[in-house]
Amino acid sequence: MLGEYRIEGRRAAEIAASVERAVGSGELEPGQLLPPMRELATRLEVNPNTVAAAYRTLRERGVIETAGRRGSRVRPKPVTTARELSRPDVPPGVRNLSDGNPDPALLPSLTEALTAAAELSDRAPTLYGAAAVDPGLARLARADLDADGVPDGPVVVTSGSLDAIERVLAAHLRPGDAVAVEDPGWHSVLDLVPALGLRAVPVGVDGDGPLPHDVRAALEGGARALVVTDRAQNPTGAAVGATRARALRAVLEEYPQTLLVEDDHGHRIVDLPPHPLAGVTRHWAFLRSVAKAYGPDLRLAVVTGDSVTMDRVQGRQRLGPGWVSLLLQRAVVRLWSGGAVDTPAVASAYGRRRDALIGALADRGIEAHGRSGMNVWVPVPDETGAVARLLHAGWAVAPGARFRMNAAPGLRITVSTLAPGEAAALADAVAVAVGPAPARRYV
Repeated sequence: MLGEYRIEGRRAAEIAASVERAVGSGELEPGQLLPPMRELATRLEVNPNTVAAAYRTLRERGVIETAGRRGSRVRPKPVTTARELSRPDVPPGVRNLSDGNPDPALLPSLTEALTAAAELSDRAPTLYGAAAVDPGLARLARADLDADGVPDGPVVVTSGSLDAIERVLAAHLRPGDAVAVEDPGWHSVLDLVPALGLRAVPVGVDGDGPLPHDVRAALEGGARALVVTDRAQNPTGAAVGATRARALRAVLEEYPQTLLVEDDHGHRIVDLPPHPLAGVTRHWAFLRSVAKAYGPDLRLAVVTGDSVTMDRVQGRQRLGPGWVSLLLQRAVVRLWSGGAVDTPAVASAYGRRRDALIGALADRGIEAHGRSGMNVWVPVPDETGAVARLLHAGWAVAPGARFRMNAAPGLRITVSTLAPGEAAALADAVAVAVGPAPARRYV
């Protein structure tokens, strides 16, 4: 059952740690069956309740899953082996369109902004007890949020979008609670939810975002939270339009206790206007990262929400990192106020690259999707084979398994660095790798 690996430990924490180490090292593989609790308890000479507690911890951490009489198994995508680690190796000479990164040529220089922020810090060093949010950043962020129709609320700064999502979910939910997530959706969220001991409930997506009837079904089924990407959804490029936003608000009005988390993933790289859902439910959060427009290494996102949620997020933050570097916050102020990124120009550049690939694929009978952002989603019948054949042809793309739960197979192709003359050659390679597919919705 377990091959050569022996689970060890006398206490629940030790047993759980032993299993998790083995999953992380690969000695226990995804889908592998674990011993029945009584059998393992006898082998370890411990009370069965101790093993039950260890298995419960592993379930809450997203490492294993239990299916009644069929026993407990390592999850197909255990948190210990994150989806991020399943990205394909890209050999030298292969064109890498798999990583989801922005085009470095479209990122602004950080030298002037960081220098100005450092000079300000030299004159007035940040010390313990200082305000956690730079007033200038809060003012600029709030003005943008007001202009886009996001309800009023305190502004908090976190270390990127995922940090914000984790803190908001942890502020209200407890292990075992269900969270409705987009499927296909951002792989980091699909990893994060079980890592927090929560249960992910898939919600289908089309070009306008989450499908209202799927959202209603998830909330009717007991999901306590919903995570939505407003624009440039990863991996499909979906963007919530005005009509879809009205339909989603109507569903959320029926479930006002839902915790709503909105990730405006396309902030400052998309020219489609946002249509926020925030404010319909009692507890909500709306977040914007600087990663895609200004560079992932800045590690900063601004978050607003209802006062209770933001107070809990900032209170817990004070007990951990304390605050996000004021040096980085002031650099972002400089970048925002100085117009370092020309949003229409960046959006247009990514749009031309998406449209070129989608059009070239359509000419070859291949369905593809991408309304906004830097990714194109291509439904395929066999993503493993397609990824392998494209790699052999000199193109690295991301397998859809990293981004989906129940959704049909697909490929995510990041077009951020796709040169004008490459779309046709890539479409030819995709056509050979997957063949023409009948049109279908990617849910």
